[in-house]
Amino acid sequence: MAEELYIATGSKEEQYQALLPQVEALIAGEGDLIANMANLSAALKAQFDFLWVGFYLAKGNELVLGPFQGPLACTRIAKGKGVCGTAWERGETLIVPDVDAFPGHIACNSSAKSEIVVPVISNGDVIAVLDVDSEYLNHFDQVDAAYLGQLVKLF
Repeated sequence: MAEELYIATGSKEEQYQALLPQVEALIAGEGDLIANMANLSAALKAQFDFLWVGFYLAKGNELVLGPFQGPLACTRIAKGKGVCGTAWERGETLIVPDVDAFPGHIACNSSAKSEIVVPVISNGDVIAVLDVDSEYLNHFDQVDAAYLGQLVKLF
């Protein structure tokens, strides 16, 4: 596939439905996790114009910043800390409608108002998390959770 992305319009679900096969084609045959994370981050940023979208990789007892699109980010997050560390510890997707109401939220960027974090699981272990931030409250829902979950399973 050429490294071009068709930007879909329509409902959020229609946009994800258009994006999913494009990402599948983009990462097909590419075995490098970092390259695939970089392209997925870019594709999500281009399609949805999220404030921040990227990955943190599990290394020892912390998450370390990986490929991302958006403003500068926190470099390391301890297990169980903030939204990303909590999603990693639990091994489940977290949707946070208002990050200021999340106990222990780590404010890497003061513009972020809501967040979704999706674990990347390989052989039963969380190896990374996909973190997406929005400058709007209540931006994420089960549609995002379902499709972002499908996208990270492509790895």
